Amino acid sequence: MRTIPFRPILCIAVLLVFLAGCKSGEKLFNKGRYHAAVLTFVKKLQKRPNDDAANRLLSQAYEHAAQESESKVSDLLRSNNQFKWEAVRNEYNSMQALYQAIHSSPAALKLVQPKDYRNAITGAQENAAEARYSAGVTLLRQGDKNSARQAFDEFSNALKLVSNYKDAAQLRDQAYERGVVNVMLSKLEVRSPYYQFTANQFRDYLIRELQQGQVNRFVQFYDEEDARQDNIRPDEFIDMNFFDFVIGETYVDRLQKEVSKDIPVKTVKDTTGKETIIYQTVKATLFITTKTVVSKGLLDYQITDANNGKVLRADRIPGSYTWRNQFGTYKGDERALSDEDKKLMGGRDIPPPPPADLFIAFTQPIYANLLRDLQSFYTSLP
Repeated sequence: MRTIPFRPILCIAVLLVFLAGCKSGEKLFNKGRYHAAVLTFVKKLQKRPNDDAANRLLSQAYEHAAQESESKVSDLLRSNNQFKWEAVRNEYNSMQALYQAIHSSPAALKLVQPKDYRNAITGAQENAAEARYSAGVTLLRQGDKNSARQAFDEFSNALKLVSNYKDAAQLRDQAYERGVVNVMLSKLEVRSPYYQFTANQFRDYLIRELQQGQVNRFVQFYDEEDARQDNIRPDEFIDMNFFDFVIGETYVDRLQKEVSKDIPVKTVKDTTGKETIIYQTVKATLFITTKTVVSKGLLDYQITDANNGKVLRADRIPGSYTWRNQFGTYKGDERALSDEDKKLMGGRDIPPPPPADLFIAFTQPIYANLLRDLQSFYTSLP
């Protein structure tokens, strides 16, 4: 059997790939993908100005692409779509991309004189900005917060299309002021004045997190006192109250436990030389004390519409914290103790954290759940 050299096989494979690439523009043309065909032909001509398929079909491909885009533009202009000019601009942009591609290839430019759509793009962009601007003005005139927030988006879109378009920037700021929801967190009351300072810290941390967390650009959170000093009219109130809470409920459990273990003490040999390990049972009595301090409570919160007093959301969030200290002593042989037993030995009866710290500890899971609830509630506005 004759062996075909590796090098000719590689050359044939490369040639087949090259020929397939040469036909890709023609395949796109035959499938009616004229924009893509034009770009492919231009690339071919940049590398091989005498490419047969590109020379034969580039002009036709461009003509079909232009007719296709112009037809789409005509359909768009006849439609009642308020924001049709953005789609028109996109069609012009696609044709301008062909214009730029053809101008990048002298060989392609000899075959086609493409149309420059820069002025058409500018005009469509101006019309698109005007459509967004007009929509924003109409929405802003409706007077409600939701419409104002939509108006903010429309003015922002107008400015993205044409920077400094008319007075869109000023109207966008005005729409924001009208659409924003001012939420005031009322003073957090607790039944024991001993914990009032810690409760205030809880609320201060919550307000700071809500303000910095960017929950929603149209929601502003304020401390009750700050809002009044700045003459800010609240749209909603958040009232919170800790109730049914217990701090430092203590339980003491004392356990006496007998433990034993068989330990090797010596090895003996019989007359045949066989070794036998002799074990001894050692015993000890453990005296284990477990002190548990439980702190728990509920936070009741309610979100209320300041205009009509309607309750928008209400819930109760539980929280708890358990502090535990375990220590022990023993009588007997230390060798009877397991590794876990030894860890308990030598401990001491230490006092639990002060009540203020226990209050903070049991409110931490409440804080996390409350923050998550409020972020979820205010992420989207009606």
